[in-house]
Amino acid sequence: MSWRYSRWDGSQRLRDLDADEVLGKIADDLLYHGDVEAALRRLLQEGWTTEDGRRVEGLRELMERIRARRQELTARDPSGLTEDVVRALDEVLSAERRGIDQQAERARREAGGDEVAAQRAGEHAAEQHTELDLLPDGLADQIRALRAHEFASPQAEQRFEELLDQLRHDLAQMQLDRAAAAMAQAGPEEREHLRAGLAALNQMLAQRAAGQEIDPSFEEFAQQFGDLFPGANTLDELLEQLAQRMAAASSFLASLDDDQRAQLEALSAELLGDLDLAWQMDQLSENLQQLMPQLGWDQRAGGQGPAIGLGEVGELFSELGALSRLEQQLSSATGSAALAEVPREAAEVLGPDAAASLEALAQLTKRLEAAGLVARREGRLKMTPRGLRRLGTKALEELFARLRRDRLGDHPLAMAGVGHDPEGETKPYEFGDPFRLDVQETVRNAVRRSAVPRTTSGRPGVELPVSLHPDDFAVERSEQVAAAATVLAVDLSLSMPMRDNFLAAKKVAMALQALIASRYPRDYLGLIGFSATAREIRAEELPEVSWDFAYGTNLQHTLALARRMLAHRSGAKQVILITDGEPTAHVLEDGEVFFNYPPVPETIEATLHEVARCTRERIRINTFALDSTGELRAFVEEMTRRNRGRAFFATPDTLGDYVLVDFVEQRSARSRLTRGA
Repeated sequence: MSWRYSRWDGSQRLRDLDADEVLGKIADDLLYHGDVEAALRRLLQEGWTTEDGRRVEGLRELMERIRARRQELTARDPSGLTEDVVRALDEVLSAERRGIDQQAERARREAGGDEVAAQRAGEHAAEQHTELDLLPDGLADQIRALRAHEFASPQAEQRFEELLDQLRHDLAQMQLDRAAAAMAQAGPEEREHLRAGLAALNQMLAQRAAGQEIDPSFEEFAQQFGDLFPGANTLDELLEQLAQRMAAASSFLASLDDDQRAQLEALSAELLGDLDLAWQMDQLSENLQQLMPQLGWDQRAGGQGPAIGLGEVGELFSELGALSRLEQQLSSATGSAALAEVPREAAEVLGPDAAASLEALAQLTKRLEAAGLVARREGRLKMTPRGLRRLGTKALEELFARLRRDRLGDHPLAMAGVGHDPEGETKPYEFGDPFRLDVQETVRNAVRRSAVPRTTSGRPGVELPVSLHPDDFAVERSEQVAAAATVLAVDLSLSMPMRDNFLAAKKVAMALQALIASRYPRDYLGLIGFSATAREIRAEELPEVSWDFAYGTNLQHTLALARRMLAHRSGAKQVILITDGEPTAHVLEDGEVFFNYPPVPETIEATLHEVARCTRERIRINTFALDSTGELRAFVEEMTRRNRGRAFFATPDTLGDYVLVDFVEQRSARSRLTRGA
């Protein structure tokens, strides 16, 4: 197999993340906090690295890229805004001077030997050169004079008209979107349409400011002027888009010196003032500034970056507007479904890799729902039974992966019995055996019994049809399995997350539940969560269980509840107790809960009294102590001495190994004891 590495260029696609991988990415978060939607939101924020090493950027990284790109754009040096116009006008004037000279030369040639005509042609050319020499200094005044000038050069006149159209477009695009700017560049009818749209928008803003009903409605406005402002679905959305763009333009222009800013303002008045466009745009800017003053309208934005010309400024503000809209969409996204509504073109302002990341983020919830791992109930995402099984299996696989392969096996027994797991062997049916018929062996027995020495052809054969007899029946052998009943009690007091023990305990609970459901389906597993008091937890509730915001470790109530849960269960009984604290609470005779830290003799005595009850009812207590202090160790050792259970002093990293290995080994030992009996 060969591998080739190359720089990301946008042509590559991130491998689609399947549902199991999504679940794996959120498993720890889900187990820790117990909230599917919150876990998905955090994954959206943080992103992840795929198995092949590619980075899917989260919303936090994308927002950082938006801010960095905005800073890069606004750092452009605005001093070149008028320099491009001066340069373009110089080119027009140079072309016109050449045209004047060429026109005079043609007139002299056409005059032949007429010296008077030739002289008049020269004088006319001199007058035209003088007119160009006497053009005023200001750009707006120069353009106004050239608009009244009779051009001698058709090429210069065409270049001048193209320059005027481009300037109208660029000046409009500094504050308006591309579609509206295109109207400013077009003919009088289109510019009148733009002016009417801006006037209608200003009227709506004035009505809103006065608390009046907006007339026309935004729907009517969109029908008439939607071509000017595409992409806005509500008035608020349109106003925010325009305000962000105009504020960026105002901030950028504030970075110009007084002369440059005055020249641009005069240019705008000259080129957009023929149909009152400049006034309407200024009015809209003032209205929006009053509506959204927080956008930093007069803050200087220019910096030491590359100089920008007027021809580039429209695209710069288009990108700034796109960045602002993308930032708004990402910051308001509460789930991956909302990201699916972000157009890919919007994301690509940050580059194709960002667009690919956004596309992957948008698929998260959809993947889980399509695989049946989560479902929306009462408006919230919840784990389905299939999702619960998959989550438990993942916790089990993660813990098993840390164990040596020879530590856990299928604990086979030499003696066959009436258990659940088939051994792949058969035995003759005896009265009382489960009727798990092995069809192949049964028919084979019948054929053997029906065999005859020879057929008419002289070869061995059987009598047909073959009939079955009870002696032919063969049934599958199965392992001898001892019944077992287990209660897993997990400490949910506030000390568990404070000491970073909660996630390890939750994973063990999920893994043990998955192990028993898949390997020992006839066993009973009960679940208890405890802090100041104890409560039973159903298996389907386990992923959403979180710690209690309470102090207190009530082992007495926990053991009493476990004893009641195991009272009518058959087979060996045990309590697996996971805790990081000595008993600090117990239930009084009147039902009230008593709490004291450090533990008092009354609580210790009440807890050990419950230990004695479990011992009398042959319930083994196996304790897994985390972060064991001297007091906790002493209590656990005393409880173990009285109950004859086992004690394990573990860390969060070794807890799962201890619990699973001990459970399976003791399970196998009980099976061997049953076999020997």
